[in-house]
Amino acid sequence: MRLKHSSFILLFSLLSACSTTDKTAIAPQTVEKPTNKVANKQFDAQALYESTRLKRGVDKIQLLYAARDKAIDEQKWSLLEIISNELIKSQGVDRTQNTLYLALAQFKQRQYASALSLLDEQQDKMTSPVHFYWHQYISGQIYAAQALTLQALPFLFRASETAEKHQLPAQDLNRLVWQQITQLPAFTLQSLQQGSNIQQGWVNLALYSQLYVGNPIALHSAMNNWQRRYPHHPASFALPEKMQNLLEIEPFAVKKLAVLLPLKDEKNRRNSEAISNGILAATTFNQGNEVHFIDSEQNSDDLKLQLSQLQPDFIVGPLLRENISRLENDGVLTDYPVIFLNSSEQPQAAFEHFYFALSPEHEINQAIEHFLTEPYKKPLILAPQNRSGTRLIEYFQNQWQQYSEVKPEVALYSSTKDLQQQVRQLLEVDKSQQRISTINLMFKEKLHSEPRSRRDFDVIYIIADAVKTRLLKPYFDVSISTFAEQVPIYAMSRSHSPQVDKSDKRDLQGLYFTDMPWMIPNTHTAAELRSQFDSLWQDNNDLQQQLFAMGYDAVKLIPELRQLNALPGKGVQGLTGRLSVNDAGAIERQLQWAQYQKDSIITVERVQQKPTPLFMLEPLLNSVQNDIEAP
Repeated sequence: MRLKHSSFILLFSLLSACSTTDKTAIAPQTVEKPTNKVANKQFDAQALYESTRLKRGVDKIQLLYAARDKAIDEQKWSLLEIISNELIKSQGVDRTQNTLYLALAQFKQRQYASALSLLDEQQDKMTSPVHFYWHQYISGQIYAAQALTLQALPFLFRASETAEKHQLPAQDLNRLVWQQITQLPAFTLQSLQQGSNIQQGWVNLALYSQLYVGNPIALHSAMNNWQRRYPHHPASFALPEKMQNLLEIEPFAVKKLAVLLPLKDEKNRRNSEAISNGILAATTFNQGNEVHFIDSEQNSDDLKLQLSQLQPDFIVGPLLRENISRLENDGVLTDYPVIFLNSSEQPQAAFEHFYFALSPEHEINQAIEHFLTEPYKKPLILAPQNRSGTRLIEYFQNQWQQYSEVKPEVALYSSTKDLQQQVRQLLEVDKSQQRISTINLMFKEKLHSEPRSRRDFDVIYIIADAVKTRLLKPYFDVSISTFAEQVPIYAMSRSHSPQVDKSDKRDLQGLYFTDMPWMIPNTHTAAELRSQFDSLWQDNNDLQQQLFAMGYDAVKLIPELRQLNALPGKGVQGLTGRLSVNDAGAIERQLQWAQYQKDSIITVERVQQKPTPLFMLEPLLNSVQNDIEAP
């Protein structure tokens, strides 16, 4: 987040003289400013810095200070880094102050690990509240820049408490705290309601804004109660502007809905019908609404004319990514609010354009977050040797290695014919069997023995369809040594098929998987709708069932989109998962965890949170271990 220049200059100017050990008073600035003659010339930061080469002693220090302040004002962060390094080397200059400047410059240049390392070195060298305030504030910004909200907030809360206690200007900090805390869902906010009065005030304000958005009377009452409970709280800045914005959020009023699907494409006809049925099911109870289905395969000019004549309030579709790209490039949908039924390779074309895709990457991210939270050290990933399997393996590896130095074990299977042998080779059971055979040849009497499998991985993740999963899971069960600790096995939603499950589930005992609630039996998600669907469309395959749920959720999301867009931490439960909207307009899904147990499937809770990138782990651990207290 961009820091206000005036705040930087004021607070860091105060740092210049903070070499005393006094924990409450902030000493006035003692370093003289450059002469008026120099200041009146209005040199830029680079010119001021160049002029220091001709100076010595105090005059040089004065010019370096002026150049430093000017570099902040002009946001010349590489120059600020150079100047801060020179000041650190100077005799008699406050090293803590200038090291904080150096960390700031590195943060602004995205040198996060270096900045955190510098901040870590200063933990026992801070001698004033201003030092501590900026130390915590910059640390919080670094984690916030990595979307690590839960890691950023403890730093930001401490900075907020310090600013409040010592009456330091903190407008930019306050905005950052608000921006970060509104990223969290309500259930996470509730877990943060302990702590200082300042922290509780921030958390409760964010919580109220989620719980009562869309209900002006309840929101107004909650805000009044909050003000009485937390008078003069730093979050008060959010009340007039932010709360007013929430009160003014009006849901999309849709009387005329246009749906763009490949209606005449025989290859996609069944899929289009499934989505259409889901859309119609979602609009059944809204009397007076018009739903117009339009062929997305027609050329852009004809489609633009048709939409101009229809003037829909909202558009759902297209489904195919190539049509999304074409219509975005041609500007056909720019003036309409849209939920595209796929992702886009291009940036968000308009503010009220949203992208809804049933992406397998969502599931991989969810699995990785759980594995690292558990924590599992080394996963074994098994996928088919085809384009899709290779793509998902590469995605898993890239994501995993952002957070762990240990590379995941990867295996690709080519066919089902010799699948058992491939698993045995992967687990090195065949090598163990060969060693047993060799030893038996050395003795006349037969020895009691049992093959050993590899034990260098602690979790297995299967990327396979339902049929292959039913072959792979038992092979792992019988190939892993009986005396070894049981290795948990996880799978993606493609491993779960209600249709295949009708035959037998015993071979999948203990398997964990993610899937949309709509596809998991007995989840109490729209049970009546599920019963109606099963009676009307018994011949729909798994994909068509998923697309029905997608079409249904797309329509049900429309009234919620503006609120979800304004509050990134807010989510709504849909047939396809818990849905939220990120900054790029993409609709993200949190799927349901489930497990095969005996002859049934039960839903389970799996602990997960966003992991910390590898390069930031060591400074974070040091910070936690030292447990800094504000001066």
